[in-house]
Amino acid sequence: MSNVELAFLMMAVLLVLMSIRIPIALTMLVCGAVGYALIGGVPSLLEYLGTAPVAKFSTYDLSVVPLFLLMGELATRSGITAELFRTCNTWIGRQRGGIAMAAIAGCAAFGAICGSSLATASTMGKVALPEMKRLKYSGSLAAGALAAGGTLGILIPPSMVLIIFAVLTEQNISKMFIAAFVPGFLAAGGYILAIAVYVRIFPDAGPRGPKTTFAQKIKSTKDVWHITTIFLIVLGGIYMGIFTPTEAASVGVILTAILAFTHGKMRMDGLLVCLIRTAVSSAMIFFIVLGADLFSVFIALSRLPDLGVELIQNSGLSPYTILVCMLLTYLVMGCFLDSLAMILLTIPIYFPMIMAMDFGIPQADLGLWFGILALIVVEVGLITPPVGMNVFIIKSFDDALKLKDCFKGVIPFLISDFIRVALLILFPSITLGLVHLIG
Repeated sequence: MSNVELAFLMMAVLLVLMSIRIPIALTMLVCGAVGYALIGGVPSLLEYLGTAPVAKFSTYDLSVVPLFLLMGELATRSGITAELFRTCNTWIGRQRGGIAMAAIAGCAAFGAICGSSLATASTMGKVALPEMKRLKYSGSLAAGALAAGGTLGILIPPSMVLIIFAVLTEQNISKMFIAAFVPGFLAAGGYILAIAVYVRIFPDAGPRGPKTTFAQKIKSTKDVWHITTIFLIVLGGIYMGIFTPTEAASVGVILTAILAFTHGKMRMDGLLVCLIRTAVSSAMIFFIVLGADLFSVFIALSRLPDLGVELIQNSGLSPYTILVCMLLTYLVMGCFLDSLAMILLTIPIYFPMIMAMDFGIPQADLGLWFGILALIVVEVGLITPPVGMNVFIIKSFDDALKLKDCFKGVIPFLISDFIRVALLILFPSITLGLVHLIG
């Protein structure tokens, strides 16, 4: 068996193990170790395992992971979600479909602090779904808006998947955050526009909310000044070069903890729960990074990426055609893999291929551009059938919702996503413009 054939075999074994619910970190570690040993020998594998984990986990960039995780846990338990939704609802809830639009805006604001798609969908769903149900919103629109809004958590910085991508591909985390900013808020704007079009076609799907005075709008805005301040300090500090991502995360943790204790319902027992959950999540992510690193080294030793580059160069296909094919595979994989699994499985193969192609984009920018595109398509997988994790989370809050109606409700948002991906492919400056402006 050739090394390339061995790589394909190990990838098939990896998918089988993942399909029977073996943890992704363990499957990547086992498959990577077996493949490495068969190509380089057991002594070489043991030498790698004796040094690589220490070198990998000593990386300064990885220290940002537990800090942003803790910041997200504190934000989730502080009760700020209700304030964010209430403020957005006060400003735009009066128009038709306004409550759903407010939920999207709230998801974007909470995602900028939390960084987790599932947490964003879960916390905003608990707050917004009862309100939309009270105003007799259609179940399809309510579930679709909340499930789609939740995906903003992994695109709008900070994002754990974005950080893992940057670490695996050796990209600058600050630049990745900057590159994600415009596409992230373009996503929120596209979702709000999708709701506006939907309720124009189906007026009964999104009734108007209660009328509010200008004084009420101002008061609600004052209620979230502390959340806005944290957002501006953390992300503004990164974008302006005042903080590194790790320093910004440290500041964010302190500010979010103060907010949780003074404005939320946080107590010392709640803080202990946040610390324990952060430790567990961090350990899981670090284990995944170790498994992904070993699997990536095995794939590199097999020379599968080199073969892929040669095939691409000899195929006669344009780089954009190949890029679209790669992005389409994410939609297929999204039917049975989660977002992090898709990134970890494909990046060792796709990234070298992308970097070897000529898109007319400088090499320093190419990795950033592809990373944002991949993350967006992975994000779409969170709301596509038959898995659609965000859809299942929203449905769990209301047994009366039918799964068929939930997936029907995400269709307008999927259309918005496809248009956005097309724009980002055709106009890379949408992603890279802010990076060049700030850099």
